[in-house]
This record gives sequence, structure tokens and C-alpha cells, in this order.
Amino acid sequence: MHQFLAYLKYRLRAGTAHGLHSPFVYGLYTTVICHDGPFAAYAPIEARRQALLNSPDSLTVTDFGAGSHSGTGQVRRVAAIARTAAKPPHLAQLLFRLVNHFRPTTVLDLGTSLGLTTAYLAAADSRHRVVTFEGCPRVAAVARETFTALQLANVALVEGNLDATLEPALGDLGAPVDFVFFDGNHRREPTLRYFEQCLAHAHEDSVFVFDDIHWSEEMEEAWNAIRAHPSVTVTVDLFHIGLVFFRKKQPRQDFWLRPLRP
Repeated sequence: MHQFLAYLKYRLRAGTAHGLHSPFVYGLYTTVICHDGPFAAYAPIEARRQALLNSPDSLTVTDFGAGSHSGTGQVRRVAAIARTAAKPPHLAQLLFRLVNHFRPTTVLDLGTSLGLTTAYLAAADSRHRVVTFEGCPRVAAVARETFTALQLANVALVEGNLDATLEPALGDLGAPVDFVFFDGNHRREPTLRYFEQCLAHAHEDSVFVFDDIHWSEEMEEAWNAIRAHPSVTVTVDLFHIGLVFFRKKQPRQDFWLRPLRP
């Protein structure tokens, strides 16, 4: 019910390129967000997705986050995880296009799952480094199989509770954080804590992407707090995900935009 009401509110506010007065956001929306052409990297990742959807295997899952709206219990089928926890193709491919567009050197993925979304982040440019975080050892093992199958050598997987692993990993990077996808814990306090930890290593051109910003009241509270943060200059609400920018020369603005697909 919460998501349904949140979507109605979003639809009332969301627009398209018409009336966009920010050249930066207009270009991002028309050339990246609404781009619907294929990339060569898509097909191998989607083939891996299909293999996971067809897998007969089950895993004993350790969940450190807020859980799932659609899955309960410690033992879960790999196919169910691929169906419900992995980002659907249109969202994962949007992340690919964002990385392809902004060309970050260091990418963080806070929530590996089976590695499909991470694969999209890594496949956008083999020269950049992707550090991805997964709490469950058995899920992490399947993710490593995904990276091996797709021949992605630019991914480093950090295993363990994100509450304990994120800060040390940030300290070990030896470089600023250019792009972060936040999908590790769908609760207000951890989301804001991870945001602040990553923000300490960000710069003016960093891009933060938050998943499921309307997933619950807690996530909406976290999203609204992030939008109001003094370091944030531009946000884009696409309902399923939210984009955050820190560009100091941009006027302070929030946008609600309709993506090409639901």
C-alpha cells in the first residue's frame, strides 16, 4: 500500500524533458536515462541471469539488511533470489549507461547479491575498478561465479556485514569515490550512515545512486534527508532509484522524472 500511494504521488509530480530548464539534467535525461538502444555488454549478462533463473540450487542466506518484500526464510532458491533480489534489466542497464556516461574510475556497489547488477557496473568500462559488498558468504560465492563466467577482472568483492566492512574498505581505496550504488540496507539509519561514510570520500563530480527510495516510509525519510543535505545540489527521482549530484556550479534543484520504462 505504501508503494502504491508513493507511486501515485510520484506520478503527479513527475515530468519528461519538456520544461526541463537545467542543461545538465536535460542532457542526462534525453541521452542516458531515456536511451533505449542495445549495448554489446547486455546480452552476456542477461544470459547469466537466465542461467540463474533456471538454477535448481538453494542457498542458506544470511540477511543483514531490511529483508525482502517477497522472500522469507533462511533457505532460498537461487532462482528466487535472481527473480526478486537482482535489479530488473531496465534498471541494471540504466546503471550501466550512467557509468558509461560519467566514466568513473572507482565504483562502489553496496549490495552484490548474485552479481548481476555489479556485472553491469563493471562491464561499462573494464578500466575502472568496482568494489562490491555482500554480507552472505554463499550468495557471494555465486556472485564470484558470475564475475568469472562474464570474464570481469575489474571487480573486487568484499564479504561480510556492510556495517563492519564499508569504512575500512573506503580507507583502503587510496582514491576518491566517483560512483556509488546504494543497495545494501533498506532502512533509514544505515542508509544515511552509509551515505555519510561515502560522502567523506566523494568529490564535486561524484554520482550517488540510491535504490528503492520509495520502498518504505523509512526509505522515503532517508531519501528526503539526503535531498536536504547541504552538500547535495541536484537530485533526480525516477521512483525506483534516485540520483544525487554534488556539482557546486549547479543551482540547487530537485527533479521528478518519468523514465522510459516503468
